[in-house]
Amino acid sequence: MSTRSDRLAWAAAEMGRRILVLDGAMGSVLQTKGLGEEDFRGARFAAHNRPLKGDNDLLCLTRPDVIEAVHAEYLAAGCDILETNTFNATSISQADYSLEAIVRELNVEAARLARAACDAAEAEDGRPRLVAGAIGPTSKTLSLSPDVSDPAYREVTFDQVAAAYEEQALGLIEGGADLLLIETVFDTLNAKAALVGVWAAFDAKGETLPIWISGTITDRSGRTLSGQTVEAFWNSVRHAEPWAIGLNCALGPEEMRPFLAALSRVADCPVSAYPNAGLPNAMGGYDETPESMRAHYAEWAGSGLVNILGGCCGTTPAHIAALRAAVAEAKPRRIPRLEPRLRLSGLEPFTAAA
Repeated sequence: MSTRSDRLAWAAAEMGRRILVLDGAMGSVLQTKGLGEEDFRGARFAAHNRPLKGDNDLLCLTRPDVIEAVHAEYLAAGCDILETNTFNATSISQADYSLEAIVRELNVEAARLARAACDAAEAEDGRPRLVAGAIGPTSKTLSLSPDVSDPAYREVTFDQVAAAYEEQALGLIEGGADLLLIETVFDTLNAKAALVGVWAAFDAKGETLPIWISGTITDRSGRTLSGQTVEAFWNSVRHAEPWAIGLNCALGPEEMRPFLAALSRVADCPVSAYPNAGLPNAMGGYDETPESMRAHYAEWAGSGLVNILGGCCGTTPAHIAALRAAVAEAKPRRIPRLEPRLRLSGLEPFTAAA
């Protein structure tokens, strides 16, 4: 079986010749499984003092068979990168369920489930798959006050958010993630706290994983919730030298396209995109079918905008299979060589790798 180093080297080589495929949404598929409160509780949390239905991350402990099945469906659809089921697996987000104490375990087990699924697929056909440790934005924001009468108020501090992310990253690394995906960034200050936490985890573990960062544009204004344009978002995180930078969630493919093009123009690393299956309709559903999204994916690939493609809210294994077919023969975006770049530390110019 391949090692993490083998898989990362494989991915780097593959990105030189084709577009890599990420999986799709976890929640959209879980909603089709008919899960009830008892599934989320299991025997272990049967007497827990709060309702647990909706805490999808918890299913890694109480219904791992369901999570394994979803991972297997996405791998069968042709994805190269599988996300862990850990979007809300921080102490900050799990506080909504009074489950802060199990966060480290949640992340370890989620990464192990994804790693096992990828290893099983590799054993069948010899093709490595990467596990991306999913790190969501948390349920709090550092840049904005939740109290309109007190603009200076924050529910959490930067250090608290960074510590929560460190705990999550430690679990993901221990469980076998190949890289860490800081995703759905609506507040870049939260993302910076995530970077601090991740770097602290690297120091604690004595090993470094690639970092992938994906922001979200919340509406057609082209800005994040905290007010940044795509270009500003990139310039706020480029010092981290991400393995890839991208956009996900919030918008459907048609609405995301101009902002993806803007990011593709400025980024000097691989660019990713995983849109929703359209904007939510009046019933809270998503109207983009695998066939309609396939046309968008094909156009993005043909325009040379992306290196990695996947799906977010509302997408399913059928959407990912359509994506795989749409970009099978497409050339990846050419990663520009921008020099000199400036490092945050000392701001010295240096030559970027080719």
